[in-house]
Amino acid sequence: MSSGRIIAGICAAVLLLFSCTKVPITNRRQMNLLPESELTGMALTEYRDILKNSKIITGTAEAQMVQRVGINISNAAKVLMKQIGQSKRIADYKWEYALIENKEPNAWCLPGGKIGVYTGILPMTKDETGLAVVIGHEVGHALARHGNERMSQGLLAQMGGIALSVALAEKPQATQELFDQAYGMGVTLGALLPYSRMQETEADKIGLVLMAVAGYDPNQAIPFWQRMKQMKSGEEVPAFFSTHPSDDQRINEIKKFLPQALKYYTKQ
Repeated sequence: MSSGRIIAGICAAVLLLFSCTKVPITNRRQMNLLPESELTGMALTEYRDILKNSKIITGTAEAQMVQRVGINISNAAKVLMKQIGQSKRIADYKWEYALIENKEPNAWCLPGGKIGVYTGILPMTKDETGLAVVIGHEVGHALARHGNERMSQGLLAQMGGIALSVALAEKPQATQELFDQAYGMGVTLGALLPYSRMQETEADKIGLVLMAVAGYDPNQAIPFWQRMKQMKSGEEVPAFFSTHPSDDQRINEIKKFLPQALKYYTKQ
């Protein structure tokens, strides 16, 4: 083996070692190759573009509910991260919450705490607690840095693992598309990257704990996902389900985790 390959192997091993972090609650080790600060910058640009090009609902009871639940869940995230010694994970988050007029039943949380809820999902959430299930789940993905994980995998697979700054400079469109796919921002069903079952389970678990810390009953996650399952059984599959599969296995996993989540719950 040449000295060049040995050095490259050592560098790769060091990179992997220092890029490994632990996911909150599950403590799974993950590989995040990208600086969160760079992803947060991309997310802020994306968020501003969405606000500019979308109809944002304000002043209504539904908009106020989105703000209220968003604040409660983000405050719960701060409490939880402090309890488990991972406050630095969201130290630079500047939380914002927007209700966007869009018929798709969807929601997302970008790096840095930018949360978007589409009006199309509100009939499924039904009430404030149902909305807490959705926002808790999306914030769960953000706290777990699943987007970073997916972007890292995408850069390795599509661009040979080059630095994000280099990818943006040399292949800006491809890199932006990869970002949109990794964070579920695409508009075409086939263009979105599905979260892995493991990532979905992690987001569910973190979301249940966030709900509980925020004073929402985690038990209400079960009827919400049952409603989503019924919706999925229709002829047209919403974009939400390309990144958020809903099935009996998910519901069963939630039921198993509920006793642990309920330890954090104090009815308010």
